[in-house]
Amino acid sequence: MYLLTSLASLLGFELETISEQVKRKLIAGVLMAMLGMAGVIFLVIAGYIALSEQLGPVIAALIFGGGFLVLTLAVYLGTRIGEAKRQREAVERRRSSQTGAFLTTAALTALPVMLKSPWLRTLGIPAAAIAALLVASNSGEKDDE
Repeated sequence: MYLLTSLASLLGFELETISEQVKRKLIAGVLMAMLGMAGVIFLVIAGYIALSEQLGPVIAALIFGGGFLVLTLAVYLGTRIGEAKRQREAVERRRSSQTGAFLTTAALTALPVMLKSPWLRTLGIPAAAIAALLVASNSGEKDDE
C-alpha cells in the first residue's frame, strides 16, 4: 500500500480526494439503486392489483410469475450469447497475435540468409517489405469491421 501511495503522490494524484470521490459516487449509486428497486416493486404491485381486479388473483399471479420467468430466461440467454461472442473475439485476438509473432520470427530467422546473397538482398528485402505491408493492411481491415 505504501508503494501505491508514493506512486500516486509521485504522479500528482491526491489519494484522499480520489477516495472521497469514489465514496460519494458509491453511496449515491447504492441509494439510486435502492430507490429504483422500490419504484419497480411498487409498479409491479400496482400492475398485479390492476390485473387481479380484471382476471382474478390466481390468474394474475400466474401471468406475473410466467412473465418474470420468461424475462429471466431472456436475460440468461443474452448473457450466454454475449459470453460466447467475447470468447470468440478473445480467440481471434490470440490467433492474430500468434500469427504476427510467427511472421516476425520467420522474418528474423530468414534475414541473415537474405543478407548473405546479393540476389536475394536485391529482390527479397523489397518483397518482404511488400508482404509485411499487405499483412499489416489486411489486419487493419479486420479491425474496422
